[in-house]
Amino acid sequence: MTDGIRKGYGWDQDMSISLYDKLKNDLKKAMLQKNPSVRDTMRQIMAEFPKLTVPLTLESGKKSTRPKKPEEITDDDILGVIKGLVKSEQTVLEIKKEETSEYLEILKSYLPATATREEIAAWIKANIDFSQFKNKMQAMGPVMKHFGKLADGKQVNQILREWE
Repeated sequence: MTDGIRKGYGWDQDMSISLYDKLKNDLKKAMLQKNPSVRDTMRQIMAEFPKLTVPLTLESGKKSTRPKKPEEITDDDILGVIKGLVKSEQTVLEIKKEETSEYLEILKSYLPATATREEIAAWIKANIDFSQFKNKMQAMGPVMKHFGKLADGKQVNQILREWE
């Protein structure tokens, strides 16, 4: 993917703008610059917003949901949507036996940086005592609890499987 496509696009938590507003601004920018790949990616993300719902209890006592209003959508909601799209794109690429795609790279530019393999391995070495677990995979819980959304579960699983 060329740097020109991602130039000015992407988001991180240190920016003074919400992810929702950044996506809207980037969509406008991509349309003005006639950048179809970024435009279509922004539209794909925004097309998932109606799936974000708020639980309701109706007057009859029946439970229901309603779509979130734009002001109710949080950065975490949107990050969850983007992670879902990344996961589905990675599955498609695995089937096609491809490494990456422009769409995947654009999506990833809106996600916070994840912990590297080396960072995860170093934390495991410093903090996990495998003698307290029946098998290595039981250490998955504490590792994921520490890293939270900054670690990919598949990657942690693979590191633990390879651990000596």
